[in-house]
Amino acid sequence: MNEKKRILTGDRTTGKLHLGHYVGSLQSRVKLQDEYDTFILLADIQALTTHFEKPELIKESIYEVAIDNLSVGLDPNKITMLLQSKITAIAELTVFYSMVVSVNSLRHNPTIKTEAKQYGYDDLSYGFLGYPVSQAADITFCNADLVPGGDDQVPHIEVARKIVRRINDLYGTNINEPEIMLSSCPRLMGLDGNAKMGKSLNNAIYLSDSDEEVNKKVSQALTDKNRISIKDKGNPDICVVSKYHQIFNSDDYDNICEMCRNASVGCVACKKQLSKSLNGLLAPFREKRAYYEAHKNLVRDIIEEGSKKANIEGNKTVEALKKAMSLSL
Repeated sequence: MNEKKRILTGDRTTGKLHLGHYVGSLQSRVKLQDEYDTFILLADIQALTTHFEKPELIKESIYEVAIDNLSVGLDPNKITMLLQSKITAIAELTVFYSMVVSVNSLRHNPTIKTEAKQYGYDDLSYGFLGYPVSQAADITFCNADLVPGGDDQVPHIEVARKIVRRINDLYGTNINEPEIMLSSCPRLMGLDGNAKMGKSLNNAIYLSDSDEEVNKKVSQALTDKNRISIKDKGNPDICVVSKYHQIFNSDDYDNICEMCRNASVGCVACKKQLSKSLNGLLAPFREKRAYYEAHKNLVRDIIEEGSKKANIEGNKTVEALKKAMSLSL
């Protein structure tokens, strides 16, 4: 029997996860955990690249992000959940990899440029600029074959592939050259119409939101601004609520759009229908979340055990590289 291929994915620990994370990655992780040897990284070190002045947020978010992953259906008996700062191989590989990467290539990384602009960084820190190098270490410490991600992650994965190729050519090692597993899931826009749902944009529905919070947020979501009265015909093509229906009420989407165009349903009723669907989706997540929040010691044990397993894998990779580099006595 062939061994399962290994994937590595994860989240920066900068706060609770939202529906955008669920649509973009979490629901896929749940499906992939049966088919692949799945490593879930809680990226607390990478969180420091943008939140180094808020370490207390990162500490709190480790549990929040872990619980969000578990609440949507990831099975701790099937996956390996690990804390980045506990994996010594990641730190060591980051140092080794940094020796074969030019500063210019990092400066021209389109994802780095976009994120620097987003955070308003003019003078980049060493850690922020070297984010792709650290990410390469994240992926390769356990010899992952695949990395699920969106188009914005392609430049990072290409950096990782170039690093691995260079290291293997120089030292004759056999580290896996990772490939990206592009997501076919749509990107969920923010409730305010922003192209991205984000923690810092205050336009997100969190997986941990209550019924009341979901209802309130959906009621404030952007619709067709030209539709003043319930009698006015709407345009679902420019309505945020319509975009959500397309994802979360796909079977009824065409009918919803037709009713909007014919003014046979008002925006309030349309939003209530969406809220009902979202709360139906989130209800079982909330139930699991409540369990894990009441058993945080169990969450800690899941992370500790996963990190222990990850360190065993990582130490193999680093020792083989050190031997190839003649760094072992």
